[in-house]
Amino acid sequence: DGKPRAGRCCSLDDVYDARRVAEDLGFRFYVLNLEREFQKTVIEPFIGSYLEGRTPIPCTACNTFLKFDRLLSFARQVGLNRVATGHYARVRKDPEDGYLLLKGRDPAKDQSYFLFELNQEQLSRIQFPVGDFEKQEIRRIARNSGLATAGKKDSQEICFIPDGDYAGFIQRHAGRMRLDFLPVLESIQEGGPILFKDGAVLGRHTGVHRFTVGQRRGLGVSHQRPLYVLRVDPQRNAITVGYREDLYSRALTAERVNWISGRPPNATIRAGVRIRSAHREASAAISLREGRNGSGLFAEVRFDEPQMAVTEGQAAVFYQGDRVLGGGWIVSRIPDSNE
Repeated sequence: DGKPRAGRCCSLDDVYDARRVAEDLGFRFYVLNLEREFQKTVIEPFIGSYLEGRTPIPCTACNTFLKFDRLLSFARQVGLNRVATGHYARVRKDPEDGYLLLKGRDPAKDQSYFLFELNQEQLSRIQFPVGDFEKQEIRRIARNSGLATAGKKDSQEICFIPDGDYAGFIQRHAGRMRLDFLPVLESIQEGGPILFKDGAVLGRHTGVHRFTVGQRRGLGVSHQRPLYVLRVDPQRNAITVGYREDLYSRALTAERVNWISGRPPNATIRAGVRIRSAHREASAAISLREGRNGSGLFAEVRFDEPQMAVTEGQAAVFYQGDRVLGGGWIVSRIPDSNE
């Protein structure tokens, strides 16, 4: 019936594989059923973000609310002080700055971007044993240890949508969610206009949830030049498109900023910033400020060079060398002056 159920995230094969490794290496094996929590903290926000015109990062939500919250709590219950996961990242203790989150040594597998919401208490109890190795080294160690999972395929980008059909997943499950999404759900069936940047109607779309900023393929309209999605507007049920150069932004603002050391700077600092997991860090000036009425820390990021496809709902993560300083959730972009 398409309803999410246990096993959608981690399949039964994954559970059996983990049990076999535990038996081979001789340690205790537990299974936590976090289906309800996963539905509430990962799947529902994922669907809601798409219906609100943003592009979410479910892996970060899973890390924040489940792996390094519920899993750490469970570890305490069974008398364990630390939790180890297979993330390609590293943790180091610094005498002045406390626990540092660092990139994984394998740049092709580095997952530090998805971990920017970790805090000092969590980092003090986390180990990332594979972070100091490249993926092929890990496979070699597993083979030499006789583990049956040594040749197992890499995990999917989004574990609960193995076929990659985000739009289909949203259409199947969104109807069970909040009533305030009803107008957007109706638009999925009715469709709406695809607008050129000057407001001219170029065609019709079949649901705003099918589009994200920077998208080029699947627009369903023809033009003398390649077109890209510039804006997703659920309130007007409209998609706005334009040219590649229209996607560039000089700056962005981010909300719910987490500063990993717990001591955010009072002055503007310079750092490298990733606006997507695979994005090459861009040099920028970062200014932090407190939001109103206890809404948390905000950041304004001004790039040295305009960046393409800054997207609401993605994260802006701040780096100095290998170190992750922190990050926040992108809520707006400031277009390049040439747009």
